[in-house]
Amino acid sequence: MKTIIYQILPRLWGNGRFSAIDSKSLQYFKSLGVDYVWYTGIPRHASGKDFVKGNPGSPYAISDWFDTNPYLADCEASRMAEFRDLADRTHAAGMKVCTDFIPNHVAKDYEGALPHHSYCDYDWTDTLKLDWSRPETIDEMEKVLRFWIGNGVDAFRCDMVELVPAEALGILLRRIKAFRQDICFIAEVYDTGNYRRYLDVAGFDYLYDKSGSYDILRGILCDGRPAWDLTSNWQRLGPDQDRMVNFLENHDEQRIASEWFCGSAHKAMAALAFSALFNNAAWMLYFGQEVGEDAKEGYLGRTSIFEWCNPERAGRLYRHIMKGGRMRSDDAAVLARYREIADYAKLPAFREGFNWDLGYCQSDIFDHASHFAFIRFTKEEAYLVFCNFSSAEVDMAINLPAEFYKYSDKATIQISAAPWDYRIVKL
Repeated sequence: MKTIIYQILPRLWGNGRFSAIDSKSLQYFKSLGVDYVWYTGIPRHASGKDFVKGNPGSPYAISDWFDTNPYLADCEASRMAEFRDLADRTHAAGMKVCTDFIPNHVAKDYEGALPHHSYCDYDWTDTLKLDWSRPETIDEMEKVLRFWIGNGVDAFRCDMVELVPAEALGILLRRIKAFRQDICFIAEVYDTGNYRRYLDVAGFDYLYDKSGSYDILRGILCDGRPAWDLTSNWQRLGPDQDRMVNFLENHDEQRIASEWFCGSAHKAMAALAFSALFNNAAWMLYFGQEVGEDAKEGYLGRTSIFEWCNPERAGRLYRHIMKGGRMRSDDAAVLARYREIADYAKLPAFREGFNWDLGYCQSDIFDHASHFAFIRFTKEEAYLVFCNFSSAEVDMAINLPAEFYKYSDKATIQISAAPWDYRIVKL
């Protein structure tokens, strides 16, 4: 079953308060088929001190695991109640709540019960590494997770889990699953060699396929990487495809429309169709992505997670949701394509069906380096998806294998697609 995740930084939405994510915002997220809203930057993080990166600071340097950030509340004294209200609004709109869980480190000013070392990993100089050799670390982290579950959280996006022993995380996740079986854990994992370990030993429900589908799609768009690598990736994943998270943007990655990535949201349409529709993997969107946010106010094409900033297109999107009226034509054009993909993703063939890579049965006209075709199907219906990863318009016949003649009275389907675009045909 395909899950759709929408990541948003509340501090950059509207006036930056929980209350800005009101019923209109939530209805908009729901209209994209969203199942989980990932609210990034909820647990209280270090801010306003000399070691902090930027102002207000990183959401990944937690100073108090049992509190939320005062700046997110209309009334600081009622900030946890305001978060619970947000969780209740999200549930009432038919979606679930996801927040961050950071098991590898805490902020340098952390004063809680988690054992930690006096050093940090990499250049994360605003943090100190946790000590998972101590059994009390698991106990304390169980308290943390239970606290947030008690405040309405249904899922946790788990940061940099490869720096934490999978065995210890497995103990922790099993305890939580025994308490609430439906709690979902999503792991940020980069080394494909670790996928099985963090699925089987740690017990995560989903893993980022960053080093798989994301890196391949970005390589195709920017560096001439061949589209046949997408075939190699799903063959390597095998039955684990449905436990991946596919994405083209998140807070760590450059915006598609920035000059450091594609330079235009439209160049990524074929990649978007593959990422969202190829298999039953979860599909993740980053706020503003669906209107072509380019992070011109940011650094090297990223919307900052360290500074107060105003992503221009995301801001226009928020104002449109609040006030209505006609959108700017360039924003509206991108949003229309994302809505089309979201609508397809809701259909049974794409949400819970099977996938069939068609590359093996195509003629010589089919360029395996820049074309990719697949079918999504159930017993009742089937859809052909063609991705044109080239700068040339395509008009060609796509061969159907005999297994799909029952869906169509033709052995070939004529397909046309604009450069860097997709085409979807119901068989």
